[in-house]
Amino acid sequence: MSSDIAVTATGAAADAISSHVPELVAGKFASKLFAQDPTLWGPAAESESSKRLSWVGLGTSSRPLVAEIASLRSKFSAAGLDHIVLCGMGGSSLAPEVICATDGVPLTVLDSSQPDMVRAALTDRLEQTVVVVSSKSGSTVETDSQRRVYEQAFTDAGIDPTERIVVVTDPGSPLDKDARATGYTVINADPDVGGRYSALTAFGLVPSGLAGADIGRLLDEAEAVSGTLAADDEANPALRLGAALGGTQPLRDKTVLINAGTAAVGFGDWAEQLIAESTGKDGKGLLPVVVGDSPTGEQLADELWVRLVANDDESQPSGDAVINVGGSLGGAMLLWEAAVATAGRLIGINPFDQPDVESAKAAARELLGKGTGDAAPAAYTDGAVEVRTAGPDFLGDATTVADALRALFAQLPPSGYLAVMAYVDRIADQSLADVRIPLAHKLNRPVTFGFGPRFLHSTGQYHKGGPADGIFLQITTAPTQDLSIPGREFTFGDFIASQAGGDAKVLADHGRPVLRLNLTDHEAGLAQLQAAITEVTAS
Repeated sequence: MSSDIAVTATGAAADAISSHVPELVAGKFASKLFAQDPTLWGPAAESESSKRLSWVGLGTSSRPLVAEIASLRSKFSAAGLDHIVLCGMGGSSLAPEVICATDGVPLTVLDSSQPDMVRAALTDRLEQTVVVVSSKSGSTVETDSQRRVYEQAFTDAGIDPTERIVVVTDPGSPLDKDARATGYTVINADPDVGGRYSALTAFGLVPSGLAGADIGRLLDEAEAVSGTLAADDEANPALRLGAALGGTQPLRDKTVLINAGTAAVGFGDWAEQLIAESTGKDGKGLLPVVVGDSPTGEQLADELWVRLVANDDESQPSGDAVINVGGSLGGAMLLWEAAVATAGRLIGINPFDQPDVESAKAAARELLGKGTGDAAPAAYTDGAVEVRTAGPDFLGDATTVADALRALFAQLPPSGYLAVMAYVDRIADQSLADVRIPLAHKLNRPVTFGFGPRFLHSTGQYHKGGPADGIFLQITTAPTQDLSIPGREFTFGDFIASQAGGDAKVLADHGRPVLRLNLTDHEAGLAQLQAAITEVTAS
């Protein structure tokens, strides 16, 4: 086994490894995976998996990109262009975010349609800015809208947008054809890789390399472990991790990701979207719970604790179901991709499709067409907060925000979880994510936090397609100032409202309880929400 990656386990996780790895080895799962065998997940998955497996060889096949990106970076640097902005969603943004943070190089990630966040990016060092527009087809409305406002901003500043915008897309896509015809620099990605597996394609490498990350080393790290991960050997770390994730009996389907010394900054957020979007479907799946440095309580019976450790950490885990996972960033990315594909085999799902992501997009488009972001009127208003539900009304005689929270929490099943989904400025309101901690203490159940619309392209798939045991707290807000989108009849404010409304509608259609809190005055509403959470969690 390569010393660059390691997986050690205890308790139910170790039992799952002992139970499932020998059968995976006997069936040559690892070697077939790295030979891109599309039959590994059953006949129903074969069509999709046949065009989604090129990620296994990216450590080698992406190598020509290194020189191309370095040349482009030199050209921009010589012109004094040193501020890189990435417009992309889901895997297109999360991988570069981790790569650059780990390497300590600055990258502005614009993965939102929230007007204040978009405006803040637009007004930040425009004269020094290069924009990377990442989209497989160009049909991602958030990314298309971001491209449009940057084109307008550059033009208004007397700057030729074709000199400042780099497009990353699949070859032959509508965006590819349009961008080349317009005169933009275009770098094609491997079309046989899905978004969440695209960390080592052009989607991950172009923005990271332009920002100054050592992408050559990243590919070296992945290439160094690929032989180990492809081996039909019981020591194979991907088989071990995949068996621990997807093979416990009964299934511990809440995967708690703990930063226990890893040098990979924000790795849990990248792994979260890989796990949730790959496994959350057909009423099955693994819920990733990113908890930072430590969990909020004792290990629950349906939790698997995954400790992300430093490369040189040789300690053994202890507990009911705990695994230690270590490795270089490039090696760890390939390890987790192979492990999640393995877990999908054990769970019995297709890890490469995302059937419920499109449903939320369709609902958002429908609301945009109607000119509204809300599927239902507010049940009542408490101060600066409008309170409503989606689907069945569980509010009863509630009249305050605290009452509404209690009513939502009463819907939590014994095996359930709470998802907090905040459609706010992810940068300016970063501290809001801290509400997860007191809520987890209060409920003694897993609590996740996601910024919208970012999570719609990742964990949103699990929310709708996974087990029906979640309750949902949606937070929306009035922007400080709306922002128009050139060439569109709707604004960014309209768009994010429709995304929140569409997401709530689809969740309700799936029978999930949803409490929607809209802050009519952002600062006052935020303070009121924080006070209500403090009141409820203290009682």
